[in-house]
Amino acid sequence: MTIKPPLSDLPIKTADSGFYRGFSVDVTVISKIIISVLVVWCIFWPTQSGRILGDLNSVILANFAAWYIWVVAFFIIVCLGLALWPTAGRLNLGQPGEEPEFSNFSWFSMMFGAGIGVGMLTWAVAEPVAHFQNNPSVISGETTALGADNVRDAYVWSFLHWGLGAWACYAVAGLALAFFSYRRGLPLTIRSSLTPLFGKSLSGIIGHIIDIVAVVATILGVAQTLGFGVDQFVAGLTRIGIGGLVHGADAVNAAGESITNTPNTFGIVVALLVIMGASTLSALSGVGKGIKWLSNINMVLSIVLLGFFILFGATFFGATAFFVGIWDYLIALPGLSFNVYQSDGVEGSEAFLLAQWQGWWPVFYWAWWIAFAPFVGLFLARISRGRTIREFVLGAMIVPSLMCFVWFAWAGGTAIDLELNGGADGVILDAGNGDKIFAMTEFMLAPIAQALAWGMAVLIVVLLMTFLVTSADSAVLIVNTINAAGDEGPKARPHILFWGGALGLVVAGLLLSGGTSAIQTAMVIGALPFSVVMVMMCLALIKAIWNDGRREKAGVPTTIGEMDGAATPAE
Repeated sequence: MTIKPPLSDLPIKTADSGFYRGFSVDVTVISKIIISVLVVWCIFWPTQSGRILGDLNSVILANFAAWYIWVVAFFIIVCLGLALWPTAGRLNLGQPGEEPEFSNFSWFSMMFGAGIGVGMLTWAVAEPVAHFQNNPSVISGETTALGADNVRDAYVWSFLHWGLGAWACYAVAGLALAFFSYRRGLPLTIRSSLTPLFGKSLSGIIGHIIDIVAVVATILGVAQTLGFGVDQFVAGLTRIGIGGLVHGADAVNAAGESITNTPNTFGIVVALLVIMGASTLSALSGVGKGIKWLSNINMVLSIVLLGFFILFGATFFGATAFFVGIWDYLIALPGLSFNVYQSDGVEGSEAFLLAQWQGWWPVFYWAWWIAFAPFVGLFLARISRGRTIREFVLGAMIVPSLMCFVWFAWAGGTAIDLELNGGADGVILDAGNGDKIFAMTEFMLAPIAQALAWGMAVLIVVLLMTFLVTSADSAVLIVNTINAAGDEGPKARPHILFWGGALGLVVAGLLLSGGTSAIQTAMVIGALPFSVVMVMMCLALIKAIWNDGRREKAGVPTTIGEMDGAATPAE
């Protein structure tokens, strides 16, 4: 049987003229309609939308928790397997001999900043503290809440949520997109990564649906990040003296719980106008200018802030948390990657609480990373051309995971140590998630000089701003790239402005309809269909690399350069 070259031509119809010139009208218009309907629904019917989203979330958590847990384990196995597989690991994500466009420092900076850099400012302190208060070991009675015996378990769960699983989701999408776009010459869009499974039929309605699912998942995934960011941004502005942006002491939510110091409507509007205005301007300048420079700036500021925690925080406690935490995490990873807690339906029982906790934490995080994957994956593909698969996996999974662990160990470790041994007496524990890092730095610096505490708050706000802008402007460019059938060139300004505004309105609408929990719910829902697409991306990538190995043995070209543009329907 004759072995044919791979498919290297996937025509996607785009408009030749008019407002949508250069864009796939089907993908762009339908995506805009879906997002616009969501915005209108959440803003004008906040109570109804919040209730319905909550009901849908309950159904998904009851029926698909195991799917989310197991599918992320599958992504980890696939990524590490590809790096270790000799045939795959040596392949260049570009043409043979092609060199990377960006230096390692810029590559890591953009990858970390667009991936989960902004999450570090909230969760590097908030999450170890949250698990220090409660986790499955506490629920099962194996450790004590807020006790020294619970520190190691707190770090196992923190590292699990921000370690290899998170970056495997991004790496799967990035590998598939870079492989098929830069080796095959196919459009830099989600549908191209499924050509070994569906072939040229992806030029039609199947491909449109896949790209629409990716756009919606991207908007909801980035909205989740911006939602947390708005909370923290407003908390930071309040700390540095800009008042009137948060609810007063008497504010309560629908459940009757205090929501003191959470953003009010005015605070949400101010924060989003600043963040989305800056991000839209940056998006207009493209990846090589605004995004690259912002990424380098926030990496430098991150190093300064992290250095402060390492040198002046709980230095030894953090070092112990880092090294012991990694050991505990790697030992626990195989079991935790496949473990699913099953509720017995009895509210308040141990089984019920464990299943509830898993829905609040691992399932939420896996959905978040999956929803974020089309955005980060396409962005990683864009900045990783010319690197090998092995280099990509090591760079996009191992290094960022270690960076997250460093943040959690010293930033979160300082917070835990201050509560355990430093006399914080609940100052950090009682602060909101977004406010914990500000509460901690103020507790550390205010006794020395109030000006130092204020200056540190300003630095964190600026760093948060650069992270949020990097995430938002990258998302706008990525959405436009998908809508433009993979065209990475300049996009029409009205479309950049639309998606910048739409992203801000999605965040505002969901925050108004139910706070960050509404964004979380919408994101978990949006991530479900894209998780299926990602499984198919894994299978397609494995099939393509396997077939390329057979082609090389038979002397058949495997890259677009070797094929000189020749296209066949084979894969």
